Amino acid sequence: MNTIDWKSLPFGYFKTDYNVRCYYKDGKWGEPEVTDSELITMHMAATCLHYGQEAFEGMKAFTGIDGKIRIFRMVENAKRMQSSARGILMAEVPIPVFEESVVKAVKLNLKYVPPYGEGASLYIRPLLIGTGPEVGVKPGKEYMFMVFAGPVGPYFKEGFNPVRMQVVRDYDRAAPLGTGHVKVGGNYAASLRAGERAHEDGFASCIFLDAREKKYIDEAGPANFFGIKGNSYITPDSSSILPSITNMSLCVLAEEMGLRVERRHVPVEELTEFDEVGACGTAAVISPICQIHDRDTGKIYNYCKDGKPGPLSTKLYLKLKGIQEGLEPDTHGWVTVVQ
Repeated sequence: MNTIDWKSLPFGYFKTDYNVRCYYKDGKWGEPEVTDSELITMHMAATCLHYGQEAFEGMKAFTGIDGKIRIFRMVENAKRMQSSARGILMAEVPIPVFEESVVKAVKLNLKYVPPYGEGASLYIRPLLIGTGPEVGVKPGKEYMFMVFAGPVGPYFKEGFNPVRMQVVRDYDRAAPLGTGHVKVGGNYAASLRAGERAHEDGFASCIFLDAREKKYIDEAGPANFFGIKGNSYITPDSSSILPSITNMSLCVLAEEMGLRVERRHVPVEELTEFDEVGACGTAAVISPICQIHDRDTGKIYNYCKDGKPGPLSTKLYLKLKGIQEGLEPDTHGWVTVVQ
């Protein structure tokens, strides 16, 4: 293996040595299998290709200050993938199978886990797809679960530095009674046009509003939105928002820091009242937002007056990263140490 420049890694696909696969057939899951192939062979009538039976997760493994490798909140990812499977009628991956496959994928690719202090991590991608052939609109009878992994840098190139985002109203990420609450590919496909336009306009991502009334903030592109006002950590409550495991963790940490956590509708107009705002998710952890530009009204909301992330966002970020990297005690049992 050539020497990897860990500090210059993008957030993108990186070829590693092995991935793990498991197949569902005749009403039951088989045993996880190891392969070095990057390719998937499937029937041309597979339900993932025709009817969107596809769900995925995003996870990370970190080398801690003590040299141990830690996977963050694996069981919550397993539960969320089960929720996604229920949402679009796929076979649910049993939690023990999920855990075994993830740990095996990490162990098989240990040399690709970035060293401590390099600002990088091993990104883990569990994927569940319908592989059984169907022509009528119905769920498949066969599925494949796989896990691959590769080293990545920050999701936003700015890392933990303030980014600019754009409010959009002419696109919706997900319908109120649709699939926004589960992690399926269709939600991301629906966000691509608005996201690419935001990039072309000079923004890191876009902020979607609720699809029904266009009054409330839903999601910050590929991540959950949060705002800090006084002593409150505020994040949107909506049936079309993906329940971010990072956001869930930040809510716990915020309460432990003495902040009041509010999950509620967040009117667009409230952007004028926040002291700090940010986007949070597995890929980004926290991306502080320094400016939000409303594409339709022309209003501009500015934060980070000194050009730096706000103090509470910084404290939350360091606390969460500290748990992931062994700098802080894991009092909640969030990390799995890879032996």
